Amino acid sequence: MSAAGEGGFRHIVRLEGVHKFFGAIHSLRDITIAIGRNEIVGLIGDNGAGKSTLIKVMTGVLSPSAGRIFVRDQEIDLAEYSVRMAHELAIETVYQDKSLAEQQPLWRNFFAGRQITNRFGFIDIKRERAIAEQMLLSSIGFRGAGISVDSTVSRLSGGERQGIAIGRAMHFNADLIVLDEPTVALGVAEVRKVLEFVREIKRSGRACVYIEHNLAHVHEVADRLVVLDRGAIVAEISPKEMSVPELTEYMIALQDG
Repeated sequence: MSAAGEGGFRHIVRLEGVHKFFGAIHSLRDITIAIGRNEIVGLIGDNGAGKSTLIKVMTGVLSPSAGRIFVRDQEIDLAEYSVRMAHELAIETVYQDKSLAEQQPLWRNFFAGRQITNRFGFIDIKRERAIAEQMLLSSIGFRGAGISVDSTVSRLSGGERQGIAIGRAMHFNADLIVLDEPTVALGVAEVRKVLEFVREIKRSGRACVYIEHNLAHVHEVADRLVVLDRGAIVAEISPKEMSVPELTEYMIALQDG
């Protein structure tokens, strides 16, 4: 069962006063952000604003230079925080389609690094294929799409790859799924698929941090938008209170300022 269904915490992840230096470069400046349950938070900003650095700190890829990180309201020892620990704490990141092996069948991709083994220590192929089949039908909804658990990733469209990666994160009970520009280089129909997968994350009771350059895409699904500029959070915006054209003008003015 996902920890999303368990009581006792307010935020899945909370960063307080986080700074990140790379030598003399101050990449993150006094970042304080909290991701609650069952919400989609859009993370927007120009290239170099610090979006990627922020999610890498949030998910254990990078250690902050200063600050505090809490997961489910419990402070984390920064010396121990890692990608592995983030996974154990039900935090998953989907990096475009880089997390899938092109020539491997879908069922192998689902369980990469998390194989189910039998009592003799061998991979339980039958069980993995059965679970993958169920994931295709339920979590991802690939009914009658000509895709099976034996299909290779190379056969999938960009939107379908994102669906597989998101579905895998949901299957492994991620309470927080971080999406790094999931609609990049996709056509209109594929974008629709991915945005529906993002909505499904929320419907399932999970939270999502959604990094996106295309303001219209993130505006459509986000509950709130967090704006980064030069390594600092400069605004939190409700999509209901600012249209896409207004948001676009705001972002342009930020860069010109």
